[in-house]
Amino acid sequence: MDKIQDEIIEEFSVFDDWLDKYDYLISLSDSLPAIAPEHRTEKYLIEGCQSRVWVDARMEEGKIFYSADSDAIITKGIIALLIRVLNGRTPQEVLDTDLYFIDAIGLSANLSPTRANGLAAMVKQMRLYALAFASKKE
Repeated sequence: MDKIQDEIIEEFSVFDDWLDKYDYLISLSDSLPAIAPEHRTEKYLIEGCQSRVWVDARMEEGKIFYSADSDAIITKGIIALLIRVLNGRTPQEVLDTDLYFIDAIGLSANLSPTRANGLAAMVKQMRLYALAFASKKE
């Protein structure tokens, strides 16, 4: 089992109402590792997101560390959760991680179709970074 994902599921389980979950998601946007201003450019922008989302990644000692930003506060909360789960893992771990917390907290069921597409695009971009880092290593 994945300790971080289980923690997230537990944090969200205290809220019965989706409005409360959204408020919590918005509060998580403050925990997002800041992206460098030079990475808030078209090159780092994720395609397929309704809001503007920038994601960058770097390798340190064989592990990936992400930073991101968004102009939409709920999206910032979502990317903060993804980073919390995937940060500090090896490229292979990022590729192999089943992000089961997304369904477990009801995120996919409660997002609008455009936000759900954006979520998929963010996950895809984070995995593409992992793929790129993995192929560089070989």
